Amino acid sequence: MKLLRYRVTNYRSVVDSGWIDLNQVTALIGVNESGKTNLLLPLWKLNPAREGEISPTSDYPKANYAAIREAPQDYKFIEAEFDTSGLAPKLAQLSGAAPRDLQKVIVRRAFDGSYSFEFPDFTTEPQADYALLSEAIKTALAEVGAMSALSKEGSLKVDSETLLRGAFTENRPISLADLDAFIDSIKDLLPGTPAATSSIVPRLQRLIEDLEQIAAPLRVADPAENESVQALLRKEMPKFVFYSNYGNLDSEIYLPHVVDNLSRKDLGAKEAAKARTLRVLFSFVRLSPEDILELGKDFEPSQGQRPSDSEIAEIAQRKRERTILLNSAGTELTKKFKDWWKQGDYTFEFQADGDHFRIWVSDSRRPEKIELEDRSSGLQWFLSFYLIFLVESGRDHKGAILLLDEPGLSLHPLAQHDLSAFFNGLADTNQLIYTTHSPFLVDADSLDRVRKVFVAPDGSTKASSDLRRGHENPRKNGATYAIYSALNMSVAESLLLGCHPVIVEGPSDQHYLSAIKQLLIASGNLNPARELVFAPAHGAPNARALASILSGRDEVMPPILLDDDAAGSKMARDLKNGPYQTQQEKVMQTKEWIEFAESEVEDLFPAAFVAEVLDRIERRPSTPFSDVVQNGQAIVPQIEKWASEANISLADSWKVDLAREVKQRALQKGAAFFADSMTAWKEMFGRLGS
Repeated sequence: MKLLRYRVTNYRSVVDSGWIDLNQVTALIGVNESGKTNLLLPLWKLNPAREGEISPTSDYPKANYAAIREAPQDYKFIEAEFDTSGLAPKLAQLSGAAPRDLQKVIVRRAFDGSYSFEFPDFTTEPQADYALLSEAIKTALAEVGAMSALSKEGSLKVDSETLLRGAFTENRPISLADLDAFIDSIKDLLPGTPAATSSIVPRLQRLIEDLEQIAAPLRVADPAENESVQALLRKEMPKFVFYSNYGNLDSEIYLPHVVDNLSRKDLGAKEAAKARTLRVLFSFVRLSPEDILELGKDFEPSQGQRPSDSEIAEIAQRKRERTILLNSAGTELTKKFKDWWKQGDYTFEFQADGDHFRIWVSDSRRPEKIELEDRSSGLQWFLSFYLIFLVESGRDHKGAILLLDEPGLSLHPLAQHDLSAFFNGLADTNQLIYTTHSPFLVDADSLDRVRKVFVAPDGSTKASSDLRRGHENPRKNGATYAIYSALNMSVAESLLLGCHPVIVEGPSDQHYLSAIKQLLIASGNLNPARELVFAPAHGAPNARALASILSGRDEVMPPILLDDDAAGSKMARDLKNGPYQTQQEKVMQTKEWIEFAESEVEDLFPAAFVAEVLDRIERRPSTPFSDVVQNGQAIVPQIEKWASEANISLADSWKVDLAREVKQRALQKGAAFFADSMTAWKEMFGRLGS
């Protein structure tokens, strides 16, 4: 079961977060007091790996405390949608429903701790397949009409023909009740003791059997109410692990206290976190604190007794074995840690002296050994974090979803960047959601996994994939400023590292062009000498300023791709008459590769494909967009017109949401699917990359 999205309601500061779509790694970006933690805690409490009990005084929203306290079962605080395609065959076997209706499940939990389930693709008011029903009736009518009635059958033939001829003549929704009533009508026509030589009665009985087969899928009970299905879902639902305190290690550890703390259940949060880190550390060393104490014991004399030579040799052998084991563990940690921490070449050494266990650190610039607590707090944090997640994710956390609250705050910006890469490694075994307000933990190349957390006008916490939502000035726009900063750093880093920036109008263009780039590379149609990076200007007017910044000291202007709409055309003219006056060929518009007017970057993809993706996202209208989309016309105005006629209010972020889905679906389809578009794409990227 993979978590696809979730929604928080009636929890602390969250009235309704809205659905939060998730990737394998998802970042919740928000300023202090925006409510980021309040979006992680309820998800943890959906199915906690440990602890995570519901606490009324902490978890109930204060504004509605009395009502929830009176009827906690009526208030769902978390709902999560999972992909259950892998479980669909088992679920179908248990429920009798079709596997295609069991590909997704929504799990909800109320404040009384109870769970409820819903399969969104399973309809609770099923309707008969009209084509099958009509064909069965027409076939029976034709065959009955060709038969001769026996004299004792009276008006059976005429009555049955009349009934069949007048049944379901219009293609309309046919419920189970409608179908059952029709079956009963046929049964009422049949004589109590039909003649043995009758041909009409057997044919009508066979029609009843055919109709029962059509009705069978309609008689399936809601699988979400099936206790066996619920038990399987509860068993297979991934556990959630929440961390906000990572338990930094001390450099000197008093082993008797460690032995005591590891067995205690009454430790405070800070000490419990430290005890957890120590447990993992000693597991990594492959020694328990008791073993280290035992191997380090000296001879205990009594009444002047002296140790024998064999006892001295045995004590020396145990201490030598302990030293070898600790040296081996230090060497292993040094090798593995080097793959994740890029801010220095560190060597770790473990030492044990009597009841004391110490961690020493040195590096190539400072070869002298220094105790861990005298190194940076960032190194202490990363070592503790590394031990917890790299070790536990393979054991206790296997398959769990990790929820990390404000990780890496004490890390240097470059180390925070390394931490983001560390998350990608963890994502191989665990889905991960983390909160932050640091731009260094926002991957500018993966903005599709960022969700902005903000305080709505009513004071409640909201989350959105629209990263620009809020004030026009990013400095007054909370988390958006961190995202702008991350993007700016990415562009600057691209220039410094020799990448090739291309300016586009907005983040949706960034998604589309990134997908095309990957498809061209995968098909062998593009082999760029430098990495192409698409820098969104967030609107044509901003392109001038961004172009000026990216031109660098040598004033070599970056290529820019604009839409063929009014705003894009005006900006193209202004740029060619201004900063691009001597490099006008670098100002490009979509009309160079798209034949019709008013085109936008969206139109680089086949209209039918974009329409199919849109229909997967927006299922409310009775008329799918695929039925009305017109080739040879700009698709964005068509979408807006279709939505208006269907009385659908498109979200502010709909263009970005659509672009993200198109990108994912396009990469799933592969380059061969877009063979007809490859020529134009290849020519365009040849221009952009020149």
